[in-house]
Amino acid sequence: MDSDYLKRIQQAHVYEVAVNTPLEVAPRLSAMLDNRVLFKREDLQSVFSFKLRGAYNKLAATPRAELERGVICSSAGNHAQGVALAAQKLGVSAQVVMPVATPSIKVNAVSALGAKIILHGETYDDAYFKAIELAENDRLTFIHPFDDPDVIAGQGTVAMEIFKQHPEPVDAIFVPIGGGGLVSGIALYTKALFPDVRVIGVEPLESAGMHAALAAGHPVTLDHVGIFADGVAVRRVGDETFRICREHLDDIILVSTDEICAAIRNIFEDTRAIVEPAGALAVAGMKRHVADTAVCGQTFVAINGGANMNFNRLRHIAERAAIGEQQEALLAVEIPERPGSFLAFSDTIGTRNITEFNYRYVDSRRAHIFVGVELQHGVGEREKIIDHLGVSGYSVTDLSDDEMAKLHIRHMVGGIAPGIRDECIYRFEFPERPGALTKFLKAIGKRWNITLFHYRNHGSDYGRVLAGVQIADTELEEFHRHLDALGYPYWNESDNPAFALFLGNPE
Repeated sequence: MDSDYLKRIQQAHVYEVAVNTPLEVAPRLSAMLDNRVLFKREDLQSVFSFKLRGAYNKLAATPRAELERGVICSSAGNHAQGVALAAQKLGVSAQVVMPVATPSIKVNAVSALGAKIILHGETYDDAYFKAIELAENDRLTFIHPFDDPDVIAGQGTVAMEIFKQHPEPVDAIFVPIGGGGLVSGIALYTKALFPDVRVIGVEPLESAGMHAALAAGHPVTLDHVGIFADGVAVRRVGDETFRICREHLDDIILVSTDEICAAIRNIFEDTRAIVEPAGALAVAGMKRHVADTAVCGQTFVAINGGANMNFNRLRHIAERAAIGEQQEALLAVEIPERPGSFLAFSDTIGTRNITEFNYRYVDSRRAHIFVGVELQHGVGEREKIIDHLGVSGYSVTDLSDDEMAKLHIRHMVGGIAPGIRDECIYRFEFPERPGALTKFLKAIGKRWNITLFHYRNHGSDYGRVLAGVQIADTELEEFHRHLDALGYPYWNESDNPAFALFLGNPE
């Protein structure tokens, strides 16, 4: 079967709509990693994503009689643009089912291409099942975003271009994974003609569907996927893409949100282009690979998969990039409450740049400060600073990897309320759309008293809330059943050290 794929890729109908994108050297990142780094610039396609390759190839291979009935797809955005463009080019009608939280830049782009848009559900899977229902009821041709041989072959043309553009040896190609169509096409072509080249997939830690499938030996449905990298937020990978990855993929690397944000900045610094989080996955995985293996002097290709991102998400990305690049440490430090103690602490830090400094009075003996410190030499320097502060007599808690501290505590240091009993702290996420916060509050209900509430709009696709709720021990089980029924992802943060230091009762 896989031998047929090489022919499919070589004969794929993609260049009626796709362009042969550049393969560019990234000089700054190459110097930083001590390896030769090349970006495959799929963000330069007309729809700012590689997805039009597979979509057009599928439509071009579909009998005209089926196309005339109309086509439909489900998509978080990029596949939708590919299908809409292909349908426009071929003169057929297209419908697209997209999750409600799809970035507006993607919705508007699909609409501009003439497709009918249906917003449905909170996840890609909700949109997928709705599209399947509509396809069956209205006899439409469903265009799968990844688990289809023609789609996979269309995406495989990315690899064909890479080896034509770079005849010299390549050590590894890093590829973002959502449902697995792109990585499958690249792996099939690469292993057929260049078997020594490693193909390494990259997934977000919070959407690692292929990693989970390979570990289980079969595709699995994830209970929850994070949607920061919405272009790869797929709960279940394809059956065919799983088979291909199991046979041909060399490795999968998982990366954090902070590492993705740092990769977006790396790409910008070399290209002055801003890619979406899913489009930066490959670079984030490449950096993680180099950090883990200390390899140098090799040639790596990273697929810059797409650039469809709402502009206002940049503030969140910029805030997290320094931490992801290990260029900032976030520390909670206890200092004496007396005149001159701030100056003494500053002297202990030395000439390092302080990026953030928050303080809240605790009592007459001590103060807790939340401080950001710029790092010049990565995580090793962070450890040296912490050790130095400890030797100098300070109690230090490293919050650089604490999600609640980075999302909330740094913006709301203080608010201690002595005497509150039975207070529990929860962190929630919900799809960001008009009225979503009101809906969330109504869903929580009036039975339990809210003692703390923090919400900050990050300009992203989902809202974040930190809430304190008074709940007696005897009611905890019932409260958790209530939260489970609501369907919002939540985390109990009552034992989080960041909360205890800055918001909890000091007694």
